[in-house]
Amino acid sequence: MCSLIVGLLLSMLVSAAAAEDVVIVLEGEVPDGEETHFFLPFEVPDGTAEIEVRHDDLSGENILDWGLDDPNGFRGWGGGNTEPAIVGVDAASRSYVPGPLPAGIWEVVVGKAQIVETPALYAVEIVLRTEPTLPAQSERAPYVAPAPLETGARWYAGDFHVHSRESGDARPAIAEVLEFSAGRGLDFVLLSEHNTNSQLSLYGEAQADSDVLLLPGVEFTTYAGHANGIGVTEWVDHRIGVRGATIEAAIHDIHEKGGLISINHPLLFVGDLCIGCGWDHAVDPLTIDAVEIRTGIFPGESYWEDLVAAGSRAAAIAGSDDHRAGRDLGPLDSPIGTPVTLVWADELSVEGIVRGVRDARTVVKVNGPDGPMIESELSGRRDGDTVLSPGSTATLRAVVTGGAGGLLRALANGVVIDEVAVDGDPFVREIEVEVAAVGEDRYRHEVVDADGSLRTLTSYVWLRAEDVAAEDDGCAVSPVHRAVWWPWLGALALAMLRRSR
Repeated sequence: MCSLIVGLLLSMLVSAAAAEDVVIVLEGEVPDGEETHFFLPFEVPDGTAEIEVRHDDLSGENILDWGLDDPNGFRGWGGGNTEPAIVGVDAASRSYVPGPLPAGIWEVVVGKAQIVETPALYAVEIVLRTEPTLPAQSERAPYVAPAPLETGARWYAGDFHVHSRESGDARPAIAEVLEFSAGRGLDFVLLSEHNTNSQLSLYGEAQADSDVLLLPGVEFTTYAGHANGIGVTEWVDHRIGVRGATIEAAIHDIHEKGGLISINHPLLFVGDLCIGCGWDHAVDPLTIDAVEIRTGIFPGESYWEDLVAAGSRAAAIAGSDDHRAGRDLGPLDSPIGTPVTLVWADELSVEGIVRGVRDARTVVKVNGPDGPMIESELSGRRDGDTVLSPGSTATLRAVVTGGAGGLLRALANGVVIDEVAVDGDPFVREIEVEVAAVGEDRYRHEVVDADGSLRTLTSYVWLRAEDVAAEDDGCAVSPVHRAVWWPWLGALALAMLRRSR
């Protein structure tokens, strides 16, 4: 009898709470036009403790993405998440940010990912609650960059493109990502969640249990290309073409927030298999800090070479784009650490890794941590991504370990100037190069298999006479290498190359 009475009392309490819920139904047609996103406003009264947004694109062909803004701005981006979005003061569903729920006009943000059937329809049901249903998430805390996990200058190995369950199309918890990364011998990993920073409040607890550095960042995901904001902790507006948002403003915002922008899988034009994955934004090459020359098995080095030829100083990096923490992968998937990026840094810290990429001190091993290593250098004084030479010639030196049986190539301005079989371990190769009297030339190394398959690649380093200013006329031609073009001519050439693909 007591249990029956208790059950009735609980039922009455639940019914009373439910009676206080406010349900808002928003239904209609997706607006026509070129704008990629639209907004559904609704009002949130004082005293609201939790908001749940249920959404449906009402189609087997159309694809809509979903997010949420409060009166002050971003509250989460679920993208293609099929489950409802829930936001409360002390908890939130994946991809969304908990915190105070200010009264006023909120908006459901809807992205027009793919419209095949017209008229395209949507149905949204919003539940405003005075009592939360999600338990408080005590593991969340404001993001604070950790102290260096290791000091000392060396090559640190990591993966710049990994997803946890905070991305709607991924499933692993952050702890699983860290465990797998540690098993592959990585020093750092960047969780590049799609257009959200919801993962950052979970970093503190996860970092405390791991020696693998969690880098902050975001995969800036648009319908015309994806890019990483490396080191970014705040949301950046990805809704290009809507309410004044532009790709130029987004890049500026990433830089203003102290981050770097890296173009992800730039040549991945695969239609509906990956909407917007190929890079189709026209950008100033000088504003791009890095390019994924490999994303899993997908190449991007030709795009990187074109961008650098157009005036960019972008570093070469790579990422696996792993969504499963290395488990149950398909034939086109790659595990965390394949490929892997080595970054020369003074310490294993967020600042140290970001600085290493900014200075183009990177090496990419295409097939993972066990691939050949190249330590490439030019004689002279290094300043960031540039070496200043006091003489008319400089020594270009490479030390290769683990590369026996392959071919070592030296490239200047995109052209192979030296190729030799790697017949030792370690293998050392030195050649003399001329220092341009005016302007500068760029050099890098790579190791390839006998059939030309890329195994390892270094970023470019720029060589300049010590007394030549960076602003010198770039049209001069050095004795053995092709010209360094004016940035605007390079940008024009890059645009023409993009249209020809």
